[in-house]
Amino acid sequence: MTQTQPQPGPIRSPIGVFDSGIGGLTVLRALLDQLPCENYLYLGDTAKVPYGNKSPSTITRFAHENTLFLLQRGVKAVVVACNTVSATCLDQLTLHFRAPIVGVIEPAVQEALRKTRTGQIGVIGTAGTIATRAYDRAVHRIDPGIRVVSVACPLFVPIVESDFVDHDATALVVREYLEPVKNAGVDTLILACTHYPLIKRQISAFLGPEVTLVDSGPATAAALSAILRRDGALSDGTGPSTLCYCLTDSHPQFRQIGERVLGRQVHDVEVITL
Repeated sequence: MTQTQPQPGPIRSPIGVFDSGIGGLTVLRALLDQLPCENYLYLGDTAKVPYGNKSPSTITRFAHENTLFLLQRGVKAVVVACNTVSATCLDQLTLHFRAPIVGVIEPAVQEALRKTRTGQIGVIGTAGTIATRAYDRAVHRIDPGIRVVSVACPLFVPIVESDFVDHDATALVVREYLEPVKNAGVDTLILACTHYPLIKRQISAFLGPEVTLVDSGPATAAALSAILRRDGALSDGTGPSTLCYCLTDSHPQFRQIGERVLGRQVHDVEVITL
């Protein structure tokens, strides 16, 4: 990989957030809720979405390019708002770059373990994430007695990216993928893809209220907040906060979906080349 090693920025520098597409906006929303005084730079690698069907070496290359771009833009920390990257190469990123880098797996696992009542946890994600068994290992490192049921749901990402969320076909796809999860009797389900909270309503409608859904966004935001507070890197809150977006390809639904997810107008969208 590249030998360039940009230094993380000062406390008023933005927090960098990246995902393969628009799913990471769900994590960005949690960050905005918990750390409203911070500045943010969001990178959506929309030219290459989805990551979940790519090889580990390709995912790793994309992740290094994204992280390097954000650090060259002067961010003080990086949130990997992508489960596929977090499962495939988060350790490599944290070893290669000097800035604090936070993934979504460990925070979500900790939350699921707090929520489960029966020790039966489901995990749904892209084919790439599920193939790594990263969630299974993370759960069993903490509690080997937990039963984990993992199911790949590869069509969920294109459904969200195409803003097909409320179509009747989405309910059919949800049923097809989640029937094994429902039959397994899990009481807690980790949404192991940051796109999936955007179809949380459909997932919950099928599984029923007895199954608790765990969205990695709030837990990840809390983990980053703790790191910034530990390092004395929380924003001092002076001046207006900024929120900028970079995409690697134009996305016709980005503004529409972004405004729905974030609850605010989406401006400053720049199309860039990595």
